Order: sequence, then structure tokens, then C-alpha cells
Amino acid sequence: MAPVIHEQAEAWLVNDTPDLPAVPVDLLYDADQDPRTVHVSFPGGDDWAFGRDLLEGGLHSPTERGGVRVWPCGRTQLVVEVHSKDGVEVVQFDSAPLIRFLHRTHTEGTKPPAHA
Repeated sequence: MAPVIHEQAEAWLVNDTPDLPAVPVDLLYDADQDPRTVHVSFPGGDDWAFGRDLLEGGLHSPTERGGVRVWPCGRTQLVVEVHSKDGVEVVQFDSAPLIRFLHRTHTEGTKPPAHA
């Protein structure tokens, strides 16, 4: 059984206001549940599930799968755009916490837990 990887980060909801509101998000990865998927959970219970490779690819160049588009924004940020029947949501992340999280999914997410 691989460990569940959980980190907290901030995201900025992109909208038409002059100051983007930052919100805390939880980054979750459970290799036992689905080794290809990462989750971003927002306050209020919204949960986005993405292919881990989609986020990794979007750190370097624009990529798209289904209704999700991901692209780098400058050298230090990542934008995720989600299209659904309810409309379009755009969220901006600092890349560093995502890179750290994704790295952990590869290094820690595939190892069995250490026994005490």
C-alpha cells in the first residue's frame, strides 16, 4: 500500500476583478486509488481530478485533454482552465508547490510505507 500524498497550496481564481482572490487548496495523490490521477480540492468541497501527466506537461508547454487546458504562465506560474456544463473556471498556481507535489508523487507515491 503506497502512502497518500497531501500538500496544501494556494490558487488564484481568475476572474474579472482587479485583484485575484487567493484560496487554499489541497493537492492529493493516492496511488492505490489511481496512480495516474491527482486531485485539487477547493474550499466548499469542489474537487478537480487531473491526469498527473497533464499537469506535468502543462508546466512546460500548453497541453489539453478533454475539457481541461493547462499551460505555463511565465517562468513561475501555471494556469488550469476547466470547461464544464456549468461554464469555464480558470485557476492560476505558483509552479513551485506543484512541482514539489508532483515530484513527491513519483518518489514517495510508489514506495510501500515503512514499517515501524
